[in-house]
Amino acid sequence: MQVPGKLKNYSEEPVTTLEMVAAEAGVSPSTVSRFLNGTAKVSEIKRRAIEVAIKKLSFVSNPIASGLAGGKSHSIGIITQVFGSPYYGQAMVGIEEILIAANYAPLFVSSHWREDFELGCINFLEGRRVDGIIILSACLPDEVLLERSIRTPMVVTSRMLSSERLHSFNFDNYTGAKMATEHLIGLGHTRIAFLKGISSHHDAIERFKGYRAALKAHNLPFDPKLCVQGQFMETGGEAATLKLLDSGSRFTAIFASNDQMAYGAALALYNRGLRVPDDISLVGFDDLLNSSFMIPPLTTVRHSIREIGKIAAVTMLKLIAGETHASDNPAPELVIRKSTRSCPI
Repeated sequence: MQVPGKLKNYSEEPVTTLEMVAAEAGVSPSTVSRFLNGTAKVSEIKRRAIEVAIKKLSFVSNPIASGLAGGKSHSIGIITQVFGSPYYGQAMVGIEEILIAANYAPLFVSSHWREDFELGCINFLEGRRVDGIIILSACLPDEVLLERSIRTPMVVTSRMLSSERLHSFNFDNYTGAKMATEHLIGLGHTRIAFLKGISSHHDAIERFKGYRAALKAHNLPFDPKLCVQGQFMETGGEAATLKLLDSGSRFTAIFASNDQMAYGAALALYNRGLRVPDDISLVGFDDLLNSSFMIPPLTTVRHSIREIGKIAAVTMLKLIAGETHASDNPAPELVIRKSTRSCPI
């Protein structure tokens, strides 16, 4: 009996083992193992005996241990880039929702936008015997991903790769960026600044291409002085906007290639006494949860990262099961709110 006011020491509690369950049920440990992981049929009499023994002994199965006995760990590794990012946070929520429902344990690690860290994450997860690896916005070269997928099935976002054990899919960043830029052009803006993401990243490259394509389609000159690196972070968006303002370059609108940079841009404009959208119109990309709560609410391109997380998880489960893993990606959608208006000049 537990003494009132004293914490219970669970390490002193006897641990019920699979062998104890087998002895109680009058069957072999291998029969209990087969029953738990579903690798073979167990007779009705033995099944009922095992269930009674499990209940009597309060046995809790270790899914990883029992899975390894059957050749699977029932765990999936997920490599994200930044844990603190609201963007990747939503993706992980979507992934977890699907995997938990399928009785798979997600194991999350972060690579911090570095190829060497990402490779280390893969090595770490393979050492944990995961059944597959999902990489959100992979940094490693295509050939490395394809080679490593031979050992462990992979699902990769922000790429267009395909093999027997690797599936990837990519959001249409180009079209989304073109839509955002054309929205500003349609409001009469001709001097549109652009805040770039990480220069080597596929999403950032495609969004920059979409921005330039929109300018070209409307016979507007491209001015490299209006394009500043923002690194996909709030601090980067703030610094990039301050750099633009200090440069003396004239602009009436900013297209930030993600919402986080748009948040930083809004702060920089506020601190310089400029109003959104009265003085400067502002557009983001991703439609993060906080974007509709900004003052004013942010016009942005909806990139349903939670839905993409779900698609990645479903695709991984199909890949492990040997099923067809084709998937439809959500199309970009322009969400017009109060941060943009007709060009005041």
